[in-house]
Amino acid sequence: MAKYLLLKHYRGAPASFNDVPMDQWTPQEISDHMQYMHDFAARLEKSGEFVDGQALAPEGTFVRYDGEGRPPVTDGPFAETKDLIAGWMVIDVDTYERAVELAGELSAAPGAGGKPIHEWLEVRPFLTAPPTITE
Repeated sequence: MAKYLLLKHYRGAPASFNDVPMDQWTPQEISDHMQYMHDFAARLEKSGEFVDGQALAPEGTFVRYDGEGRPPVTDGPFAETKDLIAGWMVIDVDTYERAVELAGELSAAPGAGGKPIHEWLEVRPFLTAPPTITE
């Protein structure tokens, strides 16, 4: 089995088909979307393919080390100018093809009007070993 990260973007990915921002959805549309996500994760828990998943708030700050004895440098939050991650799910599946299949299903979560979002999800494999350096 191999682990993959299914990464959901607020923005920064190609536009989805049903591209109405969540802050413009009705409470019922948000509830239906969250229920779809819950049911999807529960189904993967039963099959043994679910590892973890979380939704993320849109705000965040970039932080970096700025040298010994100095406070970290921060940048932001500037949500309007940066790629924003909406959430993620970690799956453990037998093949890359299965990871893509599940990402496609997750992309069908309902959005505005109860219609599938058809959002793009980024599928990223976990490294199983450190990268090798060739000279």
